[in-house]
Amino acid sequence: MAKSPFVLTVQRHPRYTLALAAFVLCAYWFLSTPTLPPSPVRYNANNELQARLEREERKYRAMLPQRQELITRYGPTPAQVVMFPPDQDPWPPYTVWDFFPPLYNCPHELDRLGALGDGGKWICGMSRIQDKPDCVIYSFGIDSTYLFEATLLQSTRFCQVWIYDSTKGAGAEGHIPRALRHRAHFGKLALGASDRHGAGDEPKTWTLKSLMAENGHSHIDFLRLDVEGWEWETFRGIVRDFTMERGNPGGGGPHAPNNDNATSGWGVAEREGVLPFGQLQIELHVWNQRFQDFLEWWELLEVAGLRPFHNEINLVYANYNRHSGVELAEYSFINIRGENAFIKDYVPVLPETTPPRGPGIGPERR
Repeated sequence: MAKSPFVLTVQRHPRYTLALAAFVLCAYWFLSTPTLPPSPVRYNANNELQARLEREERKYRAMLPQRQELITRYGPTPAQVVMFPPDQDPWPPYTVWDFFPPLYNCPHELDRLGALGDGGKWICGMSRIQDKPDCVIYSFGIDSTYLFEATLLQSTRFCQVWIYDSTKGAGAEGHIPRALRHRAHFGKLALGASDRHGAGDEPKTWTLKSLMAENGHSHIDFLRLDVEGWEWETFRGIVRDFTMERGNPGGGGPHAPNNDNATSGWGVAEREGVLPFGQLQIELHVWNQRFQDFLEWWELLEVAGLRPFHNEINLVYANYNRHSGVELAEYSFINIRGENAFIKDYVPVLPETTPPRGPGIGPERR
């Protein structure tokens, strides 16, 4: 019987026999060796965290009377304060942004992620979520690069990032590196103050509360919004959905006439409840905004537990729109209420091997 070419090759070239034997042994070792358990999650507790948070809150509260003094000086009421004073005598030395400084220091390390220039975002305490097993990130309104979202995925082990935009759908996953796509989810929808996602609605609009319920989420570690001027209405809806007024439902505070409860430092009623995210990064667009409306909106965030720790004026926009004011600014907030990872130490555990279900509104796990 004639021998096969493979047998002849092995007989004439012993080195092939050695190579084949090595391959068989390696295959046997690989298949028979039990799977090693995943490496433990690294986490460093912050023993000074609560003391830092208390110090920053005292400092922030001490700033509130100074804001009121500035309003009185250039108002004297919020309705009389100009967002961007004209270039004429008496040249008041302020812009709207001077009333809302990011005085609450981040109690952890501070990092800027994403692109240099327009598109990069500031985040407080990446170390708190880089190994967090149940890390959830939502990002609304995407630029052309997806670099910020990709950097978040690269900087964390377990974070799942839900990316939403009302103009981008199929093909959006191509902007995320292939090795990271299994943790990125995409949806073509808008974030709003009310749900409008029926068959005839376009674009489909979801509230944050409804979207979280659809995705099966009880918390968001990091929330990013760039919704081109819809942030005012949208965030009023978010605060309304997750918190409720405390005390006098009619409000009060230093801006209300004949107010008897001016000690709070705010012109809106304080609120009870916890917003469902630990950190917020938002771009503010003050096109056609009145100061008194901006002030009321900002104080609504403050009484709901948000504190600004960083801002970055959008100078790219200002450069190309020199006829208008400096109308765009990025702000980063930390939520000082609840049990989120940025204000409370936690004991990390390894995630289950079964991945969480993807959202049921269209985005799919890649």
